[in-house]
Amino acid sequence: MVRSTFAGFSVARLAMSASQTALNVVGQNVANINTSGYTRQRLDLQSISPAGHSMVNSKYNISVGQGVMMTGVSQIRDPFLDIQYRNQLAEVGTVDAMDTILDRIGDVFDETSASKISSALNDVVSQLQNMSKPDTAGQDTYDTLVRSAMETLVNLFHESAKDITDMKAEFVDRITGTEAQKIDSYLSDILELNESIKNSQILGNPALELMDQRNSLIDELATYLPINVSYEELNVGGNVKIDTLKITFRDTDGNEHTLIDDNEKGTISVTGANGMPPLQVQITGVGAATATDVTDKLGEGVLKGYADMLNKSGVYDDPNTDTKGIGFYEEYFNEFVNEFATTLNNLNGAGGALFETSDGSPDFTAENIRVSEAWMSGQVHITTTTNPDSGTTGNESAYENVQRMINALMSDRHSFTTAQGEQVFEGTFLEAYTYLQNTQATERSSISTILTNRTTVLNQIADSKDSVSGVSLDEEVMSMMQYQQSYNAAARLMTALDEILDKLINNTGAVGR
Repeated sequence: MVRSTFAGFSVARLAMSASQTALNVVGQNVANINTSGYTRQRLDLQSISPAGHSMVNSKYNISVGQGVMMTGVSQIRDPFLDIQYRNQLAEVGTVDAMDTILDRIGDVFDETSASKISSALNDVVSQLQNMSKPDTAGQDTYDTLVRSAMETLVNLFHESAKDITDMKAEFVDRITGTEAQKIDSYLSDILELNESIKNSQILGNPALELMDQRNSLIDELATYLPINVSYEELNVGGNVKIDTLKITFRDTDGNEHTLIDDNEKGTISVTGANGMPPLQVQITGVGAATATDVTDKLGEGVLKGYADMLNKSGVYDDPNTDTKGIGFYEEYFNEFVNEFATTLNNLNGAGGALFETSDGSPDFTAENIRVSEAWMSGQVHITTTTNPDSGTTGNESAYENVQRMINALMSDRHSFTTAQGEQVFEGTFLEAYTYLQNTQATERSSISTILTNRTTVLNQIADSKDSVSGVSLDEEVMSMMQYQQSYNAAARLMTALDEILDKLINNTGAVGR
């Protein structure tokens, strides 16, 4: 083909324009080096191939390209790292939610205060020991002191029960309120950004900053449940192509639920039973006629962590379940209280019940236990002996039943079991309560270790993402120097072409004039 005389100027002009635009992109990257969620951009370039044909072809005809063409500005992202990062976000979200609840459970059974249950239980034993002494036994004053110590202990049972109830209500309110609203807000905002991005792309604007906002929202959504994100290229006519977004969730049964499909969204509903557990998570996917209960099929995420800790009670639900949620500590604590009250009532025998339930239930719980009205009014006293021929006050056999109570609280071993007969723990009352604290501490330590490990992995993936998508000042400075040199070279090319053309027009054929 015959190359135009001014084709070289066109090549130089395109080169200068490309370098100038590339410098603008570098400037945009540098300006947003500290912008959260910003993805590094780059100018996409493509060589312009020779066009047309020559009337006379020869193997000696040399075709040269016609310069460079800017095809767009794109983001530098690694889809594989995005998938890894979002999957790890869900895993971190699970243990973070569990760690938060375990921390609160530890506050309920915290023994740093001298007025807590272990101390109160020791005080009961001390008052019983005082009562069992030959020189003080049988005096009504000591019965009153024992009863007073029992009231203090029962009040602490009530306090712990109330703390557990308040904790459950607080977390259910948080999840069904604040957290559920966040999830719905993320889905709605993503849907709105989808529309804005499509409109911008149709008008020729890649809308990269809007994509950054959308990616940040998707990352936030990924902490609640494991999601899959896919893009489909759609031709809207006139060689204009846009990307449509689809976000799905696959439950542990393998069923797929579509949360976002272009301009449609599903719903995630999180509810409690009258503001209390059990927590229920339902998803109505795009195009689905009814909601699906996925509470036990979440796999990972903040919702799973909260649901497990609020709904599961360890061996009290299933001997094969390892998750010791709030229900485990509540059930075990109620069993502890029931064993305590039943044991002392049985030991008091014909003397009357020392404890009764406030709701008439046959079983004692930390919430319904109370010192019996008969004991409070003086109609019932602690039975000091079960032997009618025990003798006088100076005879220690007259106080053997008080000693039985002391032994029951201090040294006798008790078995704590589930309703199905599964043994949870066996030991003294003090050991049993310590087991409750130790279990919480062990579970918290284990979860905290897992959280630390998963967070470390998440940070490593985030660093890998940043190395690809983040703005590096060193790299941008090098690119700036490179494009500046390119611009200068293109300008020098145009100057050289101008000098050649000047020589051709003004100085060629001047001989003999």
